[in-house]
Amino acid sequence: MIVRHANDSDAEAICHIYNCEVMSSLATLDIKPRTLREQKQWIEDRSGLLSVLVAEKNGVVVGFAALSFYRSSHGYRSSVENSIYIAKDQRGNGLGTMLLDKIIESAHLQGFHSLFARVSTTQESSLQLHTKRGFETVGIEREVGRKFGKWRDVTIMQLLLRNR
Repeated sequence: MIVRHANDSDAEAICHIYNCEVMSSLATLDIKPRTLREQKQWIEDRSGLLSVLVAEKNGVVVGFAALSFYRSSHGYRSSVENSIYIAKDQRGNGLGTMLLDKIIESAHLQGFHSLFARVSTTQESSLQLHTKRGFETVGIEREVGRKFGKWRDVTIMQLLLRNR
């Protein structure tokens, strides 16, 4: 298993992994699948200061992690948000931990101060993963999204990077 920076040729695999979650889970509150063109743009938007990392097993992308700006206002530019998605058949073997460790390292090396995770409150494995890596729950957004016919809450978790 290797973890590396994503490139344009990874867009199709990333898109497939993400869209599976859009259509079948609460890992994202997105309800519309991304097109390949949108996925390529998403990767491009995160080149440079931000990161998209992929986990590759035997030449196949099986997961990815990304940093996005937490808010668009310039006053928030020292804070980023992470996203992690793993192919369904690859879960439970430490891949999420590996990707989270690498994206935390990337955020720290880029000089960001604060790293956030916004996790659907039903995603227990993601909440546990972030807690194990030092994230603390700092709030709950109540009924902030709607998916599969129900209102959904989102837990906001934060990790301060200054002491890493």
